[in-house]
Amino acid sequence: MAIDSLRAPARPALRDRAYTTGQSWFDWLRADPLPAWFIVAALALITLISGVVRLETFKAHYWIDEGLSVGIASHPFGDIPSLLKMDGSPPLYYLILHVWMAAFGRGEIATHALSFVFAMLTIPVAYWAGASLFDRRTGLVCAVLAGGASYLTAYAQETRMYSLLALLSLLVAASFIEVFVRRRRGYLPVFVLSLVASLYTHNWALFLALMSVAAFLFCVREQASERRALWRDGAIAFGGVAILYAPWVPTVVYQAHHTGAPWALPPVFWSLTQSFYSLVGGRGAAVALLLGGGAGLLALRHPENARAWVRLAIKCLFILGLGTLLIAWLYSKTTPAWAPRYLAVIVGPLLIVFGLGVRRGGTLGMVALALCACFWVLDPQRPTVNSKSNVALVVHNVQNQLPPSTLVLSTQPEQVPVIAYYLPHVTRYATPLGPVIDPHIVDWRDALSRFRRSSVNHTLRPLLRRVAPGQRVALITPAIFAKQPEWMSLIEQASNQWQNELQRDHRFEQVASNSAKWLGSGVPVKITVFARR
Repeated sequence: MAIDSLRAPARPALRDRAYTTGQSWFDWLRADPLPAWFIVAALALITLISGVVRLETFKAHYWIDEGLSVGIASHPFGDIPSLLKMDGSPPLYYLILHVWMAAFGRGEIATHALSFVFAMLTIPVAYWAGASLFDRRTGLVCAVLAGGASYLTAYAQETRMYSLLALLSLLVAASFIEVFVRRRRGYLPVFVLSLVASLYTHNWALFLALMSVAAFLFCVREQASERRALWRDGAIAFGGVAILYAPWVPTVVYQAHHTGAPWALPPVFWSLTQSFYSLVGGRGAAVALLLGGGAGLLALRHPENARAWVRLAIKCLFILGLGTLLIAWLYSKTTPAWAPRYLAVIVGPLLIVFGLGVRRGGTLGMVALALCACFWVLDPQRPTVNSKSNVALVVHNVQNQLPPSTLVLSTQPEQVPVIAYYLPHVTRYATPLGPVIDPHIVDWRDALSRFRRSSVNHTLRPLLRRVAPGQRVALITPAIFAKQPEWMSLIEQASNQWQNELQRDHRFEQVASNSAKWLGSGVPVKITVFARR
């Protein structure tokens, strides 16, 4: 970031009486501009502390989704978009990861580093958003929130697209306010490109795009004198997004009809509050931030405390953040697709609006921010080495028993890519969905209906008949079973049936097993190795 970008905006948003009165005993809350050296030093300190916290579990082994990320990105660059018809995701992150792995390798540390970079970039971008829209102190508060948010800490250490999506949502929210509230048309390309990039990163960005249209219409209603110009800029912006996203629309339509998240349950009402807890690091940090930031935002409701455009910006940010959350929740009630990790799409707008609220909250806001920082640094919510998967550890204990000709059977289909990552020499895989042609990607097309049709007689026995004498079969099943949704129930049923079939089949004898002594992991597995007599 150039030093010029650290200068205060030409027309600071908060240069009114409400921001110049000495309402706090904190010197840095006064309205005098902060010197550039202080900004640079503060951002450097925030980045340093955040980096230390976010590097602690960098060596963690992959879990299901991370194995899938590396598997998809391992394919030829030009093949990735078409392959994703089987997966249900957009291609941008996997294309970036492909290039990254070509340069730095495909190990855990190398691929985690990409997510770490995206997460750390949110700090200067959050400062820019707060400083450009409001003032430097708001920018610093936003930078602190970006540097400490537990959500970003967790996904800075995971080979998935969520830290990238959070960064893009920050750019979308800030540029939206710049263009449609502050009326700075030079940010139109930033808004268009960041929203398009979000759509090509994760499908939940469709909800953010819909709420961007809603917020735009709200701006048109609230700014009567700007309506003609707003309609023009809206047509350019959303028309540009539509044109750039159009090539992917046929794939999205295909994915909507044939792929999904059969492992997901419809969210309950409390999923909404749990979502906020997961973003900021638990109930304590959430309550502190709601009190400190909420007090400042409530104060800005009154015309004497803030200009009209500041109040409009707050409303638009809530539409982009909470509106997106609500519509995603409603959609997931009818078509299960809810997962807290998808909340990256609302990180940007909520970070900016609560950054402003904490800044305006005076002493209460600063106390709340200090409490949040204590939670983030002293009791961070982050994954431990074994919190997500023990596949690497279990496979390591039996890999000498698994020659290349081994048939690996996984009763949980989505485990195959991570198993294949840790067993690169093995080429034969199968699941209750049938033989796996490409173990580096999961074919989710009509997966639930295919699983329902699976049986020992039609799926497992033909596989076992093709095992030659002397060859091995490795059965990998979950160590813990969930009763819901139906997908998980089918996995439990298949696991019990396949285990019993192999143990009863006189042609096979058990030669090794590892029943996961690491049951503290989130999705533990156990492995049993059989030899064909």
